Amino acid sequence: MNFKEFKAGRWVQQYEYRSFSPALVNHEWTWEDPLINTLLEEATWAIGELNAFSLIVPDVDLFIQMHVVKEANTSSRIEGTKTEIEEALSPKEMVAPERRDDWQEVQNYIKAMGQAIEDLHKLPLSNRLLQNTHKILLEGARGKAKLPGEFRKSQNWIGGSGPSDAVFVPPYHTEVPELMSDLEKFLHNDHIHVPNLIRIAIAHYQFETIHPFLDGNGRIGRLLITLYLVSKGLLKKPTLYLSNHIEKHKTAYYDALSRIRESNDLGQWVRFLLTAIRDTGIKGTQTFQAILDLRKEVEIKALSLGKRSENARLLLNHLYRKPLVTPVEVAKLFHVTHQTASSLIRDFEYLNILKKWEKKGRSQSYVFARYLALFLEQSM
Repeated sequence: MNFKEFKAGRWVQQYEYRSFSPALVNHEWTWEDPLINTLLEEATWAIGELNAFSLIVPDVDLFIQMHVVKEANTSSRIEGTKTEIEEALSPKEMVAPERRDDWQEVQNYIKAMGQAIEDLHKLPLSNRLLQNTHKILLEGARGKAKLPGEFRKSQNWIGGSGPSDAVFVPPYHTEVPELMSDLEKFLHNDHIHVPNLIRIAIAHYQFETIHPFLDGNGRIGRLLITLYLVSKGLLKKPTLYLSNHIEKHKTAYYDALSRIRESNDLGQWVRFLLTAIRDTGIKGTQTFQAILDLRKEVEIKALSLGKRSENARLLLNHLYRKPLVTPVEVAKLFHVTHQTASSLIRDFEYLNILKKWEKKGRSQSYVFARYLALFLEQSM
């Protein structure tokens, strides 16, 4: 089907509101927009560069953890949480009580993303995998009463106090199984010739329109993009996350999705997502280069600690995953006394690797500020 001929679906009258029933997507897709072709080429190149770079970075998994934390925090913030990345990296007891529900949602997202990537080794990208991920996402959090791991069995809506005054009402719940089955088939249909980045653009739109869960659809839908790229081998490591770009262009993101349903304009949405992939891929490569430069510098400093250099190296590896620590954490990590841990942290302060961050009671935290700044700069 050519984008120009696409009919997004139909509005269905329910009791006191109308829901939107989207058209099926599992078929061929073509387009005549030359800008889409250009953006597709640029986005594919950017992903290739990011993928190649991630393969040459030693111990790349150390740094991917921070990408995951950043994505979890940003994607959750799009949905209304107020946790900052520094809070997401902190233990629960160092988070203000009124922010702990938000903190828990971010921690669940980190856990859900990690499990989903691991599950891809034994499961195809499927409804089953998405449901497993959703179950972890809502576990013990504010959405725990909203059918974790199950497709919805009632009507949901976006905006407003109910379906009658909502901004958008997704399809009636009885349509969800067929629509999600069609979407799953589309992701894996080898008999149609649709480039992967076009396919995932259409798939993300369709997922968000179906809104198959009672809660967590935005977060799962954004994670779907990364999972698809990994499952198809475009990324060997989960290094591309789009929530930062989407948050910065949130109005354009929602407008592009709404425009499809209102005027069948799929092209604007595809252009938006290809641009997001291109720009995020370029920034990701730049961040990896900056990480390598910083790593070289601080590891030379760590070698100056002589007989303590081995513990210094281990602490640096921990900081690449989690750049906020306390002496208690370091003592547990290396099975050393609190005094020894504090001494190592003082060495890192002297070398300008760590700085004092925040104190809660008797617990002082320290931050690997220059490393954390590399991820904060992505938000600017």
